[in-house]
Amino acid sequence: MSVSQIVRNFAPGWFAAVMGSGVLSITTLALATRWPRIEAFAWGLHYFNLLLFLVLTIPWLARWLVFPQAARATLQHPVQASFYPTFSIALLVIAAQFVAFGPQTGLALLFWWPGAALTFAFSFAVLYAMFSGEHVGLEHVTPANFIPAVGLVVIPIAGGPLVGQLQGSARDLALLTNVVGFGAGSLMYFGLLALTLQRKYLSKPAFGILAPTVWIQVAPISVIPVSLLNLAEQLPVPVANNGLLLVGLLFWGFGVWWVVMASLLTAAAQRRRMLPFALSWWGFTFPLGSFVACSFRLGRMSGLAGVEWIGIACWGLLLVLWLLTLAQTLRAVVSGTIFRPPA
Repeated sequence: MSVSQIVRNFAPGWFAAVMGSGVLSITTLALATRWPRIEAFAWGLHYFNLLLFLVLTIPWLARWLVFPQAARATLQHPVQASFYPTFSIALLVIAAQFVAFGPQTGLALLFWWPGAALTFAFSFAVLYAMFSGEHVGLEHVTPANFIPAVGLVVIPIAGGPLVGQLQGSARDLALLTNVVGFGAGSLMYFGLLALTLQRKYLSKPAFGILAPTVWIQVAPISVIPVSLLNLAEQLPVPVANNGLLLVGLLFWGFGVWWVVMASLLTAAAQRRRMLPFALSWWGFTFPLGSFVACSFRLGRMSGLAGVEWIGIACWGLLLVLWLLTLAQTLRAVVSGTIFRPPA
């Protein structure tokens, strides 16, 4: 396959690999406080993900420059369009990496500002195309529709700590950006939750290449509590931590339930031989990693040992899924099958 064909067919969902690898690096670093021997692995993942982002950005930008019609057509697709925000979320995840592995505030802000701006831009572009057209039906509704909302609630993950490093108007603008992103993404998620549950009840299961998208449901459930806590730490008025912790545990409990449900649905797809490898397999990683990070945060705050131990068990599952998906991706890259246009 030629370079031109690779660029033309380059899917926007590639940056889910950066999201998943980034959250694995951050959670591994957090777990290294318990198991110091894995710290080197965490740093290796950190640098690997920075390189991966650079490598993937080249064809992503080239597609917009050389094949703008194909890029715009993907933006109008009822399913594929939802994966465009993975690029901006990848920027936000890398910003969170620089906060965790440092902190390196200057580098974190270098990724966070454009990441936040593009996350808002994609949320409008993707949803405007859906709201103003008639090309989306119930059969197109999957948890992949959560991705624009996920991007918005991810903004305070790095944005909250970074607000504390800013002064004056820059701090005010950053805090406002966090608040608007968090509010828009959270309420958007609740609306989409009802829509996706309707699909689960009344329509055919999303097996096949869309089967891994069931895990995307775990992402907003896990990110919202952490973002809420990060925002509360930066607000100019005191907020009761006990109340926020209770809200966080409420979301976390739903996350535990959904991790089990997603596992059952994935196992069902595998038993029916309806889980072929596709780029969507990276959808296993970021949501599960977000749940691990949420478990570690709430486990420390609540003092409930079970919360952290469930997080550690899910970290082990995350590592296995990341290694498996990476190996399958490399094999598909070598064969060229992953660059073929979707059917």
